[in-house]
Amino acid sequence: MNNNRISRRAFLHQSAAGLGAAGLFTLIPRHALGATDRPAPNDELTRAVIGVGGMGQSHLRYPGARLVAVCDVDEQHLRSTLERVDDPDVKGYKDFREVLERPDIDVVHIPTPPHWHALISIAAAQAGKDIWCEKPMTRTIGEGRKVVEAVQRHGRIFRINTWFRFEDTFYGFGTPVKPIKKLVLSGMLGWPLKAVICGETGFDWKFYWSGRTDLVPEPVPPHLDYDFWLGPAPYKPYHPHRVHGTFRGYWDYDGGGLGDMGQHYLDPVQYILGKDDTSPVEIEVDAPQQHFDAVGSWRRIVFRYADGCEIILDGENQQKNVPFLEGPEGKLYKQFESDIPDLQKKLAAFPDPEPQLTDFEKAVRTRQKFALDECKAFRSCTLVNLGKIAVRLGRNLKFDPERLQFIDDDAANRLIDEPMRAPWHL
Repeated sequence: MNNNRISRRAFLHQSAAGLGAAGLFTLIPRHALGATDRPAPNDELTRAVIGVGGMGQSHLRYPGARLVAVCDVDEQHLRSTLERVDDPDVKGYKDFREVLERPDIDVVHIPTPPHWHALISIAAAQAGKDIWCEKPMTRTIGEGRKVVEAVQRHGRIFRINTWFRFEDTFYGFGTPVKPIKKLVLSGMLGWPLKAVICGETGFDWKFYWSGRTDLVPEPVPPHLDYDFWLGPAPYKPYHPHRVHGTFRGYWDYDGGGLGDMGQHYLDPVQYILGKDDTSPVEIEVDAPQQHFDAVGSWRRIVFRYADGCEIILDGENQQKNVPFLEGPEGKLYKQFESDIPDLQKKLAAFPDPEPQLTDFEKAVRTRQKFALDECKAFRSCTLVNLGKIAVRLGRNLKFDPERLQFIDDDAANRLIDEPMRAPWHL
């Protein structure tokens, strides 16, 4: 390895070691240094990626803005990423706060583990950055609410990194979401609707994201700042299964397959059902007793809305020959266009769904909300977090979607705003 090359890129600033989790720092918005919130039409947008292990690698390649900074608490991740990028203008950092202090960065990508999403998103909004955040949006409902408040208070553009509500095929369904949404708007299926998410309808939960209950503490490797990796999460002795590719199996950092894939699966359904501004009022769960630390599997979760619509998650893929959508007037199965040859002709008489701004670069430049903004993302992430809480507690719950509180369940409400490890806080 070329040590001079790494030094020239300053992959790890020496000053980061002196900051620490409790260090004082100042976030200087671009406008305070003479820059404007809206780039000129011909200006090149710039971006930084905070967290370059796993999913972070895919964020290096998104078009529409020039990469200028990467950040990670694992020196090996940082070194290998800088080598892969092979651009002396891309600087490396260990501390995300140093990235946010740079006035020349427009957009911050946040593909860290979910227990960091809220803190970094809020700090980025305060620093005048627009935000591209990985799913799930936040680890708790309370954190999501705080992100929405910060993004709106500081006038930032936000997108969550799931795109199936507006482009690409809807997982294994064989069609984009738009014709499904049009079918629902047409009223041909009737109302209310029941949506079933399972292997039969194209969705397969990642239950291998379960945690382990037999972890024996190991020495922290010298290349990883484990204390900084934990950040706001409770301290637990280091084990390699807690970090990087397998962190999703622990409640402190995520929520297993539901936390990992849930927003991908649920956000398009929320859009299809027209539930972007509300949440279910009842959550029913069938799951084995969960470990206090390690996430386990679950069998079935049912979300029920006030108008009678339901979303059923079949965790074990037990349901067979089941429709994806079912209403009092009809059923929609996977590969519906081939099953009903004249469906498109019938749908042609109805208006298309409202257009959506799906170009993030355009949203940043024009200051128009992205198609999947902070409010819509908060509601679909709330579905994930409602399911996680029901699974953790092993009981059915009632929820007030306006107050964002559980009804007559103190233990469930304590999981809405879980405390963060000092000195981190919202």
